[in-house]
Amino acid sequence: MTTDKPARTLRPRTQAVRGALERSQHGETSEALFLTSGFVYEDAASAERRFKNEEPGYIYSRFSNPTVAMFEQRLTLLEEAPAGVACRATASGLAAVAAAFLGTLSAGDHVVSSRALFGGCRYIVEDLLPRLGIASTLIDGTDLTSWEAAIRPNTKAFFLETPSNPTLEIFDVKAIADLAHAHGATLVIDNVFASPVFQKPFALGADIVVYSATKHMDGQGRVLGGAILARQEVFDDKLGVYLRNTGPTMSPFNAWVLLKGLETMDLRVRAQAANAETLIAYLKTAPGVGNVRYPFDPDHPQANLARAQMTGGGTVVTFDVSGGRETAFRFANALEVIDISNNLGDAKSLLTHPDTTTHARLPEAERRTLGITEGMFRLSIGLEDPQDLIEDIEAALKSSR
Repeated sequence: MTTDKPARTLRPRTQAVRGALERSQHGETSEALFLTSGFVYEDAASAERRFKNEEPGYIYSRFSNPTVAMFEQRLTLLEEAPAGVACRATASGLAAVAAAFLGTLSAGDHVVSSRALFGGCRYIVEDLLPRLGIASTLIDGTDLTSWEAAIRPNTKAFFLETPSNPTLEIFDVKAIADLAHAHGATLVIDNVFASPVFQKPFALGADIVVYSATKHMDGQGRVLGGAILARQEVFDDKLGVYLRNTGPTMSPFNAWVLLKGLETMDLRVRAQAANAETLIAYLKTAPGVGNVRYPFDPDHPQANLARAQMTGGGTVVTFDVSGGRETAFRFANALEVIDISNNLGDAKSLLTHPDTTTHARLPEAERRTLGITEGMFRLSIGLEDPQDLIEDIEAALKSSR
């Protein structure tokens, strides 16, 4: 295979289309899809050298695959990560989150995490890790003193999502990173809501960045995928061994689909964010709607911080429909354009009721502490005409009353 390597540094939107592009002897335009479980060797000695890492080449698609490798390398370029940072693809976003902890921590270690997390991430931090002897403390991530107060001598990692799911809290990544590093801890960031388009966590001090590639990277509701980015030595020392021997592997087909998604991600995410800005202006004046939240809206409590560390507000808005769960369900059921779903980052606008779906496993008191009410919705804005979305919401609000 040959690799296209322009002599000059290319900008992110060009990298999204041409970065890490490898062509076979056939010279195909689109990236090749290598649907193979294993690879053959010229001779037994070559096989031995590859298993000893003395010879470049592929061994088994659970370890690495040419199509998956293209996705990993292209995402590293889009992340604009520092030299020495590498990427490994996983079967899903939660597989990436689990690997970031289980591949780097040991029994007796301690994790400090923001409590504002996606339900699956809360399970990993709050339930799974302690069962394996890795203690965890959940805190208010917006309060820097809470991070510091939770540190123990055995604290090895900090974890956060920013913006958080679903309440869109914004955390001061630079300050939290400085605090973690001062105590010898690693900062792990889930960057799903911002995406690589609007936030570069490594530039803010992150050590490990995880993604659900299912969201904006695919962006069209087709496949599952995840990714972990970290310094190469992290993979060499611990994380790579975990991934190789536990098998949370991305399939070559999914990697191929995601490669095509990366080509248009920048355009899609920016257009969706523009739609979100339009919808925010409407929702803030809509009757029966309250607590409208969007990171770049001036009324967001951390709007200045969001603008300092993000270049766009993202594709998700949240709001409350007054009248409790019954009214909320009537509103959701009356929508004709927007779909009820638990996904986000899609080209189609998707509405989620976190109180009864993504965060339902949390005790009610904890949901209320997080700001998740019976009437709260998370709306992932798609690529439809924003006026059609406004009219759909307006009609559903009237119907729900």
